[in-house]
Amino acid sequence: MGNWDGDGIRARIGEMAARDPGLERFGADTHRYVLGPRLPEAEIRDFEECHGTGLPADYRSFVAEVGDGPAGPLHGLMPLTAPRPEAGDDWAVDGEWEQDRLPGRLAAPFPLTGPRPGRLAGRPEALTPGSLLLAERGCGVFARLVLNGPYAGEVWEIDPDWGGFVPVSPGFRAWYTDWLAGP
Repeated sequence: MGNWDGDGIRARIGEMAARDPGLERFGADTHRYVLGPRLPEAEIRDFEECHGTGLPADYRSFVAEVGDGPAGPLHGLMPLTAPRPEAGDDWAVDGEWEQDRLPGRLAAPFPLTGPRPGRLAGRPEALTPGSLLLAERGCGVFARLVLNGPYAGEVWEIDPDWGGFVPVSPGFRAWYTDWLAGP
C-alpha cells in the first residue's frame, strides 16, 4: 500500500472548500474542510497497544501522513485518539466514539459472517465490536472500519432502522478518495 500524498490531499480539500464557500455539500458544515494535525507514530502505536489491535495500513498511514480528521466523508472523520473538540454537545456520535474506547471492544472479533441488510433487530451496538467508528451520516447511521476477521480493512455502514450493516467500500483509501473525487 503506497503512502498518502498529504500535501496533495490538503490542496484538494482546499479546492473543495473554495468551491463550497457556503458549506452546502453534505457534512461540510460539520467538518468545514479542515484537516487536523498528523498523529505521531508513538501516539498511533500507543493507541494500538492500549486497544490490543492493529489499524489497517491505509487508515493508519492516513492519520500519520495526512491528518486525524475531520475533513472527510459524511459529517467528517472522527478523531482517533482524542474526542472531538465539540464533544459533549449531546451528539450520538460522541457516545459511539466513547463506546469504541471501552476495554477490549476494538480487539474483539467482528461478529458478522456476512452483510446484514435491512432493519436490525435488537441492539445495534452488539454488531460493532471489532470495528472502529469513522464517521456519522446522521440519524444513528455510522461508517465503521472493520479491524478483525475476514472483512478487516473494509468500510461498512450501519443503519439500524433501514439499511442494516453492510460493506460500502473495500477499504479506507477507496472510501476516502471517492469522497475527494466528488464535487
